[in-house]
Amino acid sequence: MTDTQKSLPLLSKLGPSLETKRLILRPPVEEDFPYFCAFHRDELAMKHLGGVTADAITWRAMRSIAGAWALDGFHMFSVLYKETGEWIGRVGPLYPHGWPDREVGWGILSSHWGQGFAREASLAAMTYVFEALNWVHVIHTIAPDNEASQSVAKFVGSHYIRPTQLPEPYQNVAVEMWGQSREDWFKGRSQA
Repeated sequence: MTDTQKSLPLLSKLGPSLETKRLILRPPVEEDFPYFCAFHRDELAMKHLGGVTADAITWRAMRSIAGAWALDGFHMFSVLYKETGEWIGRVGPLYPHGWPDREVGWGILSSHWGQGFAREASLAAMTYVFEALNWVHVIHTIAPDNEASQSVAKFVGSHYIRPTQLPEPYQNVAVEMWGQSREDWFKGRSQA
């Protein structure tokens, strides 16, 4: 075990850890809270995710993610940069009450944009939902002007489907549905 691996935060007992070339994805642990707060204060990262939120709201959001892991067996992973052990974002499957369908979403601290981390983590999360959770299809709800997220969706093989609507209190937020079927996912992987 390297010194970097020894310094990584505790692994969660709620669910699996996924590993990519540069990243570790695992369910959140209590030690992640300050990093979730930093993410939720990041104006650029939160621009299309409801805007900056207070730490008390972030506390509830993080615990909702942990609760979904306990109750549903899936939700967003904390994303750690293996080289340093640094928490850089959250990516993964979610299916909130009233949501248009099962989703894989992503959010990376803006200080780590432009390095392919959202693409790498999202590819791992997509593999997880299709291979481990056996989902039949996946969507991504993306703001019409969020070209960076549209690029990530295209990278993982998803395409624009149609405009959609989110449940309250987000019903007035303009979003597009992007996504793909399990069959398309495996077809795309075999051609890659």
